[in-house]
Amino acid sequence: MKRLSILMLALFVMAGCSQSEDSAAVAEQSVAQAAPSAETAPAPVAEPAVEAVAQPAAAEQQANETRIEIAQVDLSAVEAAGFIEGQHYQRIAAAAQRTSSSPDQVEVDEFFMHSCIHCFNLEPYVQAWLPNKPDYINFVRIPTTWNPMVKLHAQAFYTAQTLGKIEEMHLPLFREMHENRNYLETEDALAAFFGRFDVSRDDFEKTFNSFSVNTSVNRADELGRRYRVDSTPTIIINGKYTTGPGMAGGYEEMFELIEVLAAAELGR
Repeated sequence: MKRLSILMLALFVMAGCSQSEDSAAVAEQSVAQAAPSAETAPAPVAEPAVEAVAQPAAAEQQANETRIEIAQVDLSAVEAAGFIEGQHYQRIAAAAQRTSSSPDQVEVDEFFMHSCIHCFNLEPYVQAWLPNKPDYINFVRIPTTWNPMVKLHAQAFYTAQTLGKIEEMHLPLFREMHENRNYLETEDALAAFFGRFDVSRDDFEKTFNSFSVNTSVNRADELGRRYRVDSTPTIIINGKYTTGPGMAGGYEEMFELIEVLAAAELGR
């Protein structure tokens, strides 16, 4: 019975925040902010810097997005590594196979929410993996936009990215919500938070409400719909395959799966 309880706890830690759960959590978080819980979220062990999301020029991005991978890929090395399609990862419909990365790169997208505890728990592993990942993997963070609060956080993510602050602010955004129980539910709260990172209110407001940031948020929304993302964290490899810590069998297993799938995509 004790072993069963430990297994259930491990599965919960590696599980994800679903879209339906997140909608309900918005109201719960508002209550939690008024009366903070004594519970403390697990502290990440991270230190390596978060890799910035690549932003290709508009013309290049449009050209790359028209590239649809239709060639058959040899997945024997993936199978040899012990990963089974349908169990450890799923194949995405052919219509979704488009990315914004160059043809010699395999794009790995992480769909996440700063308000998702499972994304927070994954973050230390992501940061430990990034400095050591293969050079041909282009890691891209994509915030979900499921409800007004989460969309506000997506807007904040792209604001930090546009201001060149994402590397220093990404992890603090997680910690502010999960350790300090401050869910940054309004534009004013976000402006005050950005102020801690030497961003003036004027610069914050102009960027937060800019065409560029709104375009990025709309694109994130479109990608989430295209890939049918309904839980976080969700990992998309080269627009073709989807997985996550729970599906892959653990954090380390997930990164191994990402790498073997990426290598297979390039015929390595």
